[in-house]
Amino acid sequence: MRAGLTGWPITQSLSPVIHGAWIGAAGLDATYQPFPAMDESAFDAVIVRGRQGEFLGLNVTAPFKERALQIADSATPVATRAGSANVLLFENGQVRADSVDGEGLLMALTGQAPLLHLAGAPVVVVGAGGAARAAVSALVDSGAEVAILNRTVSRAEALAGTLGARIAKPGDLERAAVVINAISGPSDLDVSQLADHAVVMDMGYRPRITPLLSRARDRGLTVVDGLGMLIGQARPSFRAFFGHDPAPINIRRVALAVLGEDG
Repeated sequence: MRAGLTGWPITQSLSPVIHGAWIGAAGLDATYQPFPAMDESAFDAVIVRGRQGEFLGLNVTAPFKERALQIADSATPVATRAGSANVLLFENGQVRADSVDGEGLLMALTGQAPLLHLAGAPVVVVGAGGAARAAVSALVDSGAEVAILNRTVSRAEALAGTLGARIAKPGDLERAAVVINAISGPSDLDVSQLADHAVVMDMGYRPRITPLLSRARDRGLTVVDGLGMLIGQARPSFRAFFGHDPAPINIRRVALAVLGEDG
């Protein structure tokens, strides 16, 4: 059994570490490996290999989550609604798309901000790419009032109109119960304008405490790291690829060790 990860860049991804640890703990005859794709043509070439039966499935990371949905022959309702996919499954030359990023996000929030209640909560999502789409979809389905903040307003408008969110306006950051950074790279968000009860999440995890989370933590705010989301979406991915539940090991400790931190 063979599965893997595709996107660009992926050399520092912890997904192979996480899936490899679960494979080893379960004693499966399986592998999970990276398949780098520098551009869309390279990504499409990886998909052709999947259609030819080289592997059971792929996790898809930036910048191809929207493209992953486009090339699929079928998709789950979750992926269709989100407009993006981070899981592709191959069978008999066909590709089925799914999105479990939203599930991973909700697991991270539950685990690291247990006092947070999303129903009716004002949430600001920064970004409008594939991961942001999945996040907004899951948050809206959880009853949150979601506003999207993005430099390219047209992308934010398209996302908001599709998923039942809205464009961020002045005052949204100040009243937000949750602020989620869904863009790659460092965020210049000014945390001084956030409410004292705000939860701040960054989908990045290298470093685990990003500059944004460091500024938020220094302000005494609750922070949620991207490693929790990565692990949260890896669990259903593993089941989909290998037909087994992940082994009951402390996978966060395994990942933290690779990052040079204690579990």
